[in-house]
Amino acid sequence: MTHSTASPGSAGGFTLFPRLSGTAVTGVVIALFLMAFLILPVAQVVYVAFLDARSGAFTLQNFQDFFNTTLFRESFVNSFYVSAMSVVFATVIALPLAYITTRFNFGGAVLIQSLGIIPLIMPPFVGAVAMSLLFGRNGTVNLLLDQYLGVKIPFMEGLNGVILVQSIHYFPFILINLSASLRNIDRSMEEAAQNLGSSGMRLFRRIVFPLAMPGYLAGAALVFIKVFDDLGTPLLLNVNTMLAPQAYLRITGVGINDPMGYVISFILVVFSVFSLWASFLFMRGKDYATTQKGGGGLSKRDLGRGEKITAYAVILFILALVLSPHLGLLLLAFGTIWSFSPLPDGFTLQHFGTVFSQSMQYVSNTLLYAGTAALLDVILGTAIAYIVIRTGLPGRKWLDYMATAALAVPGVVLGIGYLRLFHGVQLPFGGGPMASWWGIIIIALAIRRLPYALRACMAALQQIALALEEAAESLGATKASTIRRIVVPLMSGGILAGFVTSFATAAVELSATIMLVGRSADAPLAYGIYLFMQSPSGRGAGAALGILAVVIVALGTYLSQRIIERDRRRRAAAPGAEA
Repeated sequence: MTHSTASPGSAGGFTLFPRLSGTAVTGVVIALFLMAFLILPVAQVVYVAFLDARSGAFTLQNFQDFFNTTLFRESFVNSFYVSAMSVVFATVIALPLAYITTRFNFGGAVLIQSLGIIPLIMPPFVGAVAMSLLFGRNGTVNLLLDQYLGVKIPFMEGLNGVILVQSIHYFPFILINLSASLRNIDRSMEEAAQNLGSSGMRLFRRIVFPLAMPGYLAGAALVFIKVFDDLGTPLLLNVNTMLAPQAYLRITGVGINDPMGYVISFILVVFSVFSLWASFLFMRGKDYATTQKGGGGLSKRDLGRGEKITAYAVILFILALVLSPHLGLLLLAFGTIWSFSPLPDGFTLQHFGTVFSQSMQYVSNTLLYAGTAALLDVILGTAIAYIVIRTGLPGRKWLDYMATAALAVPGVVLGIGYLRLFHGVQLPFGGGPMASWWGIIIIALAIRRLPYALRACMAALQQIALALEEAAESLGATKASTIRRIVVPLMSGGILAGFVTSFATAAVELSATIMLVGRSADAPLAYGIYLFMQSPSGRGAGAALGILAVVIVALGTYLSQRIIERDRRRRAAAPGAEA
């Protein structure tokens, strides 16, 4: 028997606005949030790039003006050149570490791989000044070279400095992906090549490296996009002839209505989307390659005495190079005066005293901003993961696509989009434009780090059997109660890992926040480091703040890995885990 109850807005059983389920309402709210703070700001940037400032009509004149201007053409070429050369040098650093530790029986392979990932915990702009003091024209290395050999090498001159800093910081992306590919190569293919007489470099060049190419290209694409979009490193090294710094300088210097800032932002988005697409494509290729494996990776062999000495020498040299920014930052943080000398004149704790007495507001702001953003990320990530995986709502996949699209949006572009979209929106409480409100920084950080939390939440939910929810509901539990009392507790490991990852990376975000800080009292840690590093007298305190930033990211990375490993072991040991 069926019946219906008339209600306002319905007639004869027809409902103009049908009642939506709780999950549907949640999905709509999330979609509106992503539209308002991700899609619309980026769309606004793209729209203005094609807008004639005088007539308001569609035009390509802005792009013609861009390519007719020598400075912008030079910036475009420089950005592409720096990104490409950073990939080359990152490959030179990562390839020996990956190959030696996966191809040979090598003592300390795990430690070497772990040390090789350490550069990721230091934001590149933090180590840029320290690298200048070590490798600059009058830095430690060049002073020693000049003293003993009478030569100086322009390691940090102009674009060279950006390439060196970025290569050292981002090479772990290639190291991680390439090592995984080398471990997944079908051993039988290597053995077949050896049976046909291939060995040494010929075997590596013709067989091993081509089989590992998908993983390598995935890492290389990530390096390219990260370098192409980076803002802080060129600014701190005073290299302004690149696209990201030009976008920042045009909007902050010329004004919010300057079309060139939006044209540059559009180009940054296009290259980011292309690089992200290429990365996903190559990762899919890597998955295809691993389905063919039959022998568990490359066959390992022992090194001879001479080979072992050479291998250790190469690895120690590489590790000394990639860990040099951390050493330089420590020397700068604890040093008194460091100028025209290989080492600081003395050591002191005064810089940390300055930080704790005068600059703790940067730290407290960061804890508030990054903590709130990470909490928002895991709430959104959990909700999106549940809607995408557990429901049949129409358009649910688009929530995943929109949230993941944040990976393709450079921080400087998102910041410019917020300035353009919200500069005329007045806050209903306290007055003032929304674009300069400290809360918009939290939203920007949450949008930028949402993909990390979403992936962690999705992985956690996929490991929970649907039968557990069905059992709870068969015993009378509502859908909301099942999610709150069954699903979320079982996802706690992934949720916590997503929170820590989002928090640690948001704590050192500069590209978006530098555009949105309305007053110094609202500035986060990354912005404070940037301000201190602008003058030689403030670099010591800036380095001390940088040490705090590195500690935050390192602790976050460590805790995230511990949480993931603990959750994996707990699931493996649980009854019925094999099923």
